[in-house]
Amino acid sequence: MEQRIFHGNITPDEVARALVAEFSRSNFQAQQFGKGNQVVVQISTRQFRQGGGPTAMSVTLQKHPDGVAVMVGQQSWLGVAASLGKTAFSAIHNPFLLLGRLEALAQDIESLQLSNEVWRVIETYTRAAGATRELSERFRRMVCEYCHVANEVGESRCIACGAPLGNVQPKTCLNCGFVVRPGEPFCPNCHSPL
Repeated sequence: MEQRIFHGNITPDEVARALVAEFSRSNFQAQQFGKGNQVVVQISTRQFRQGGGPTAMSVTLQKHPDGVAVMVGQQSWLGVAASLGKTAFSAIHNPFLLLGRLEALAQDIESLQLSNEVWRVIETYTRAAGATRELSERFRRMVCEYCHVANEVGESRCIACGAPLGNVQPKTCLNCGFVVRPGEPFCPNCHSPL
C-alpha cells in the first residue's frame, strides 16, 4: 500500500468525486463508500466488457489535519495475468489467433497501468485545488528548542530569545508529503532518501 499526504484545503469527498468521475467510464467502474473524514473508492474493470482480465483496487482517503492522506491499495492481478497467459498461449499455438486477442491485450495493458492512472488523477486534482505535498502556510511554524515560542518558517533566530532555529526547520518528503524531522536520512513513510 502506497501512501501520500496532500496538504491544502481539500477533503476526502472531493478527491473521491474526482476518482469516480474519471474511472466511471470506458473499461472501468468506480464506487465511493463512506463520507466525511474517511472515504474508500473501489475501482474495478466492468463486468460485461469485450475482453481482457478483471482487476480491482481500493483507494482510501482520510482527513489529515492539513489536507488528505491517500492510500492506494495493491491491485488485484490474477485476472489480468490469466488473460495475458491466454493471449501468449494463443500466439504460441497459432500466431494468427493473436489478431482476435488484440482488444483483450489492449485492455490488459490499460489495466496494468491502473495504479499509475489513479495517482495521475489524484495529482492532477490536488494540484488544481492548490494542494501539494509541501506543508501549508497554516503549519509553517517552528517551536524554539530553548524557550518553546512559535516562529515562522525561515527565521534563522527565535523572535523571543534569539536562539538559532536551524535544527527545528520543518520539511516534508518530496515523494509522499510526509512531515519529517530534521536530520532524518530517509522518510519514515515511503523510505525515500531525503
